[in-house]
Amino acid sequence: MNAAKRSASAVARGCGLLVIVSAWILNAPSAQAEKIANPVAVFSGLDKITGRIISFDVYVGETVQFGALQVTPRVCYTRPPTEAPQTTAFLEVDEITLNNEVRRIFTGWMFAASPGLHAVEHAVYDVWLTDCKRSSTVPPPEGYSGPPVEVIEDAGEDVLAGDTPPSDASEVKPVPKPLF
Repeated sequence: MNAAKRSASAVARGCGLLVIVSAWILNAPSAQAEKIANPVAVFSGLDKITGRIISFDVYVGETVQFGALQVTPRVCYTRPPTEAPQTTAFLEVDEITLNNEVRRIFTGWMFAASPGLHAVEHAVYDVWLTDCKRSSTVPPPEGYSGPPVEVIEDAGEDVLAGDTPPSDASEVKPVPKPLF
């Protein structure tokens, strides 16, 4: 009988401990850091015909044309510097066909840490997310109403090579807004 009492007492202590640990876990602060919304998404694009890779900035909500592709980021998130880096963007990519028709070829999330996982792979052009940032050497489009942005006037030595716009402006160009 003495062994049975000890066993019951141990079970009761174990249940009490389980209740305390469960309450602590449920009330603990979330381990996930808050996302930081950025106004500029940075992409790299590969032209498979010429073999050239260029980097280009696109403001959230703006559509930019890269070859036959139109890239429109809807959001671009990063994590605070104290957290593990995780850069993500939700975007839409359309293709302009030879008949001048617009065809959606990608809608979804891209992850900068895994460019091969969710990159846009087209017959002629590939596009992938490389970063999100708060400033750009490219001025925001007219009527921009997204997150606040800091425009870098002088792209001197303080700006990384990947932050400069492409040398040939004909490669990446803003898409004019429809008139209707």
